[in-house]
Amino acid sequence: MQDKTYNVLFICTGNSARSVIAEGLMNELGKGRFIAFSAGSHPKGSVHPLALKTLAAHHIPTDGFRSKSWEEFAGPDAPGLHFVFTVCDQAAGEVCPVWPGQPMTAHWGMPDPAAVEGDERAREKAFLDAFITMKRRIQLMLSLPLASLDRMSIQKEIRDIGSH
Repeated sequence: MQDKTYNVLFICTGNSARSVIAEGLMNELGKGRFIAFSAGSHPKGSVHPLALKTLAAHHIPTDGFRSKSWEEFAGPDAPGLHFVFTVCDQAAGEVCPVWPGQPMTAHWGMPDPAAVEGDERAREKAFLDAFITMKRRIQLMLSLPLASLDRMSIQKEIRDIGSH
């Protein structure tokens, strides 16, 4: 069971910042164990440049990111999902599609760095803060002994991580 690869979807409203950062982090930190995707309920159509700059500054590949609808992950050709995380409060309150495979879900909300106004330094700090928070949560998830926990225990653990 340790060799299992888990598919993870991170959802936010615009799929331009937080969910993209989460996708990049999970794919890098969870290499070999996790494949991450991101999507939005109302995608903006482009990835925020500071999300890509923040990932690149931490040596995380930035190629291939795009802002896309969560509907791509609800169809019959979508990858089977094991986990779905909402990373913004607005998406958490929306009615989500029915995900194939009955994935475990949790809310890992955090402030939107793209909404921060001010000079470049303030905006870069907001993206760094989001990156650090998401990295800590993903590291906590990666430390879980998923193969030895039952579904209910995993569900509790991933929900608790959202409060860190």
